[in-house]
Amino acid sequence: MKIFSSPQIKNWDKYSILEQHITSEALMERAAVACYQWLINNHFTQNPILVFCGKGNNGGDGLALAGILIQSNIPVTVYILETGKPGTGDFQTNLQRLQQANGNIHFIQSEHFFPVIEKDQLVIDALFGTGLNKPLEGIALELVEHLNNSYAPVISIDMPSGLFCDKSTSGYVAVHATHTLSFQAVKLAFLMPENNLFVGEFHILDIGLSRLYEDEEPTVHEIMDTSIIKAIIKTRNKFSHKGNFGHAALIAGSYGMMGAAILAAKGCMQAGTGKLTCYIPSCGYDIMQTSVPEAMCKVAGEKFIEGIGNIPIYAATGIGPGIGLQNGSAALLNEIFLSGNKHFVLDADALNILATDKKILAQIPAGSLITPHPREFERMFGVSSNDFDRLQLAIEMAARLNIYIILKGHYTAIITPLGKVYFNSTGNAGMAKAGMGDILTGMVTGLMAQQYPLPEAAMLGVYLHGLAGDIACTKYSQQAMQASGLADCICNAWKSLL
Repeated sequence: MKIFSSPQIKNWDKYSILEQHITSEALMERAAVACYQWLINNHFTQNPILVFCGKGNNGGDGLALAGILIQSNIPVTVYILETGKPGTGDFQTNLQRLQQANGNIHFIQSEHFFPVIEKDQLVIDALFGTGLNKPLEGIALELVEHLNNSYAPVISIDMPSGLFCDKSTSGYVAVHATHTLSFQAVKLAFLMPENNLFVGEFHILDIGLSRLYEDEEPTVHEIMDTSIIKAIIKTRNKFSHKGNFGHAALIAGSYGMMGAAILAAKGCMQAGTGKLTCYIPSCGYDIMQTSVPEAMCKVAGEKFIEGIGNIPIYAATGIGPGIGLQNGSAALLNEIFLSGNKHFVLDADALNILATDKKILAQIPAGSLITPHPREFERMFGVSSNDFDRLQLAIEMAARLNIYIILKGHYTAIITPLGKVYFNSTGNAGMAKAGMGDILTGMVTGLMAQQYPLPEAAMLGVYLHGLAGDIACTKYSQQAMQASGLADCICNAWKSLL
């Protein structure tokens, strides 16, 4: 699913109106009906409803929704934020209709007009939508703070009022929505951790906007869904053998950290690679051979990986889980980079090495993939003031170094050297546990070994990893699920996709 900017969303509305030969009022009515149906389906119409409207088209959506609620004999009171300026044409049309239906309408001209909000009431926020381009101020700011200080649930229409669609709202005031009902496509702001307090749970409602516009309009950002992922998966020829699915390598583990190597190896094998060779210290030899008997082992040091000699050319090589940081770590990474291998996945301690040695960072082979979480990303590339700036920095660094970046988080972002960003839609908070990233490193390495090109290998690996996490969550709970449990659920994730 494409993620459009605020101007693109506005153009999408206009395009749909022309293509479908409908009025903007009719499109607004579609949005209101979709919101009404969601409220009914989720049992939000049993208590009195307060609808707060601005005088733009977002407010028009709120007025249209209020009209439908009145027709359904659902108690509703409408409060309009008075700005001293006339509303948009569609706002005025819906206001006139509501007045003719004898709606209970009040105009807010100052804080003295703010209503008392009881905790058993429902607040509908239709003050400002995606078109907002400046921070709230004056009476609008005070009203939003009044809503936030109430104990009633708040449902925002299109966007929580005060939240910017395409840039950071950090440091500003916006509505703290319990749920956000948005239209047709995910907004970039919904995917940023800094906006969790504002957005709550978001729901995308289909209002029949033009599919042709959606298909043909280019975007920087997309969110992955099942249809995208299923189109990536390769079918297996019945006459194939293990050699057809690549020989992967993992350089992982150290004394006290062999668990990371085990988890990465399990992820690699369950991703479907034909063969796997693990470069490990001798202290972990028996552990690896017992825990992952399918993997071959090569000893490269006693307690730490100290050197790998003439490493063969592998279809893909994963480096970092549990290798630790020693005096020779940078030299080891440089040795691997110069080995003639090309398809690298770098994670964990490999990223810490890159962060402490900028010369090695500049020597990452083109086309490599790194998988940092936000803190690792900051150590490598510097601190960003907000999530939007961090994403933009990732886009810039991927282009500068000609690499792919998996920036891990709830909506993990996959950034390509050409500036395209794919957000993941699977996974849950139960995956915030040690070892989860090691499994992902192994999975993506295993997919690359099978000749899945980047970014498809990253997309499939991240989505499958999150899906396994969702299955493990159902089986174990968010609290109790562990990385080893997720590894055991990768097979079920595959089965659900296939």
